[in-house]
Amino acid sequence: MLNKKHPPDHQTSRNKRHSAEQSDSGLHTVLQLENSLDDALLMKSPLRIQEEYLHRFTTATPFQPERCESFPARRVTTSLSWQDIVLPDKVMDQVLEIQDWIQHGAVLLNDWGMADRIRPGYRALFYGPPGTGKTLTACLLGNATGRDVYKVDLSLIVSKYIGETEKNLEKVFSLAMDKDWILFFDEADALFGKRVEAAGANDQFANQNVAYLLQRIEQFNGIVILASNLKDNLDEAFNRRFESMIYFPLPSTEQRLSLWQQGFSARCRLEPEVDLSHIATEHVLSGAEIINVIRYASLKAICRHSDLILEQDLQEGIQREQQKAAGIPSQREQQRAAIFS
Repeated sequence: MLNKKHPPDHQTSRNKRHSAEQSDSGLHTVLQLENSLDDALLMKSPLRIQEEYLHRFTTATPFQPERCESFPARRVTTSLSWQDIVLPDKVMDQVLEIQDWIQHGAVLLNDWGMADRIRPGYRALFYGPPGTGKTLTACLLGNATGRDVYKVDLSLIVSKYIGETEKNLEKVFSLAMDKDWILFFDEADALFGKRVEAAGANDQFANQNVAYLLQRIEQFNGIVILASNLKDNLDEAFNRRFESMIYFPLPSTEQRLSLWQQGFSARCRLEPEVDLSHIATEHVLSGAEIINVIRYASLKAICRHSDLILEQDLQEGIQREQQKAAGIPSQREQQRAAIFS
């Protein structure tokens, strides 16, 4: 059976929810100096109110920063629910363990007196082939627990300049500290790759980045999810720092059939020749690839001013996805390349 366990989506008030992650001091920086000046000019340096508190004081709404250089992450959302995702029961059970921690970790740490034995925060690794639901699962965890999910933008994190990558990461972790946020690092192996024997300055600094990340993630008191296509691409030292490591496999034949059946709009019809069971059996596709095929065939129907999904269009869409996976350009891309060559 598919999806036997679907927790309800909780719309718990953020103001009333207990947090499983508490800061050591409970102190927060509301004001800071505009510039770093010497002691002689310290008293003349203007004070600037932190953007977070300016927002809270003037709007009385939760602070949701936008992606920028000072905060290299963006909020990701979904309108879907647990009922809309197709995962193996084992994977779903492991995901629900994370949800249990988010909702009840504070009771374990504080009411049960386990704070001296269990470190705060939660660190999870999602790994598996592309398109198998890793990002969607992170978003659904946010929906189910009333937490914002922030996807870290690696393009704004990684820098060729010495020390800048650590500084950029510190911006994310510092702002996220003591917030009810979930930090999501997609393609994490770009940041958390294996350390190598230092043959030069570049290797040395890359190893320093990994060492910094190990320390920072271990100290972080919030929820961190790393996603990677291959677990072996990550530094082995991260393994013992994860509370859970969840493998997202390609869907089985039964799961693929469910994805096909759930994926189409209620406003369209399938051509009688379309056999979804046969398609699910013959073509091993990820959930994301199946949605891409459905999008392709549906747009073809709309362009014909029709609501009928054709078998031919589905097969063309499947072929396109298979070519993408194999790195083969589509016919249109080949024609375009020929024109400009």
